[in-house]
Amino acid sequence: MSTTRTRAATDALTRDALAVLQPGFRGTTAPDWVLRRLDEGLAAVAVFGRNVEGPDQLAALTAQLRAVRDDVLVAVDEEGGDVTRLEVRTGSSYPGNLALGAVDDPALTRAVARDLGARLAACGINLNWAPCADVNSDPGNPVIGVRSFGDSPALVARHTAAYVEGLQSAGVAACTKHFPGHGDTAVDSHHDLPRVGVDLATLRERELVPFRAAVAAGTRAVMSAHILLPALDPHRPATLSPAALHGLLRAPEAEGGLGFDGLIVTDGIEMRAISAAYGIERGSVLALAAGADALCVGGGLCDEATVDRLRDALVRAVRDGDLPEERLADAAARVRALAGWVRQARGADAPGTATPNAPAPGAGAVEGAAPAPGLSAARRALRRTAREPFTPLTGPVHVAAFTPVANIAVGDETPWGVAAELTRLLPGTTTTAYGAERATAEGTDRLVAAVLTGAGRRRVVAVVRDAHRHPWMAAALGALVAARPDTVVVEMGVPQAEPCGALHLATHGAARVCARAAAEALTGTAADG
Repeated sequence: MSTTRTRAATDALTRDALAVLQPGFRGTTAPDWVLRRLDEGLAAVAVFGRNVEGPDQLAALTAQLRAVRDDVLVAVDEEGGDVTRLEVRTGSSYPGNLALGAVDDPALTRAVARDLGARLAACGINLNWAPCADVNSDPGNPVIGVRSFGDSPALVARHTAAYVEGLQSAGVAACTKHFPGHGDTAVDSHHDLPRVGVDLATLRERELVPFRAAVAAGTRAVMSAHILLPALDPHRPATLSPAALHGLLRAPEAEGGLGFDGLIVTDGIEMRAISAAYGIERGSVLALAAGADALCVGGGLCDEATVDRLRDALVRAVRDGDLPEERLADAAARVRALAGWVRQARGADAPGTATPNAPAPGAGAVEGAAPAPGLSAARRALRRTAREPFTPLTGPVHVAAFTPVANIAVGDETPWGVAAELTRLLPGTTTTAYGAERATAEGTDRLVAAVLTGAGRRRVVAVVRDAHRHPWMAAALGALVAARPDTVVVEMGVPQAEPCGALHLATHGAARVCARAAAEALTGTAADG
């Protein structure tokens, strides 16, 4: 082969290796290294909360990327609800999946997803790593919970399909996750490798039902899960398993698969379920070889050196015969095909997609107008259980927030609870947070005594999140209600525990709009918009 032909082949291989990466970066403007890699073949980047100051800044950032590569895929992990990147510092204007599942109105889910998609598109985002199609079959699941539409496969399926349709109608590609289903896990794959011991029949009748619906609805992408299903593949997690990605997801229905022909994206390749056992270089090669088309990386590793390491690992694997060149080329072609779809979806009249002065997500309600879809959904998702007729609160209260450690997917930057909304409606309201460490150090009795001292004569509003998963929280809540039976309880996680308190509100998520809906219910001040 001539030197010229060798260089051309090398350049094509390197461009393909860059094309399959979806890296993150630091900063609110694009670093020089990202712009250089886009020019060299990088086809996608990922935006996280650390990259977002507001819609105008984000629109400018994505325009900066498109000035180098007009068809770049700009991905984000924006589920709404507890997992938000656009509103990481304020809380989301959209309730999460569990709230939408509680309402069980697919038209509402479609409208919420379309509204969210329009906000993303206005900021220049064209690929959303959402929705979660996981069936929350284990209520003790530490990482899915309110991110799931519910525990019924049929319910999750109809809302997954509606979400995909709504999001993609706004020109944003949906990436349905976490295939083949992360809902029956007791371990967070950010920390370790979860094992799901169900048989294949259960997998097909439960976990796969929503993914089948997503494929039928036309989801443009599917994200794999770092979970081990021994009945499917006893050795490798789904992200690295040909049996999962090719045999189950890609294979035609006649052969027992879902017949999916779009883009397969891995969950974060740096998550310990992969990196601890395989390392990110080998894990990336195995994922591509198994059938993945794009590698999500950048939640924690988000630098030029990481991108170069992965690019070089893929090129080396092809040269060493560990990864067929045709497989890498096919993966890169699928990435470019999705880029073509989103470019067509945004239309020729919007070459940059970014809208200057784009409104903040969820903003724009006009006095007297109907409430935004997110707020409307949060209000409809609220569930009340009262021991007796409840008189709305009219004076300042004391909010006791029993606060668990947030999982990595949610993060600890996003505020939650009802204190801010109650303070707005009831000036003089105070709040104190109580965590597991304090409960362990002081004991339940002393913790509750501290709550009562802080409250004085004011009404106590106890806010919890997944009380059923945290024994210290359940114990403190029970002792508090016993001491002050007029305590109001707001559960902002999965409402699995028995309702307690004079009034028990279940918001089905901790989004800002869920807090607003709860505060309105407590004060009797629900209004339009």
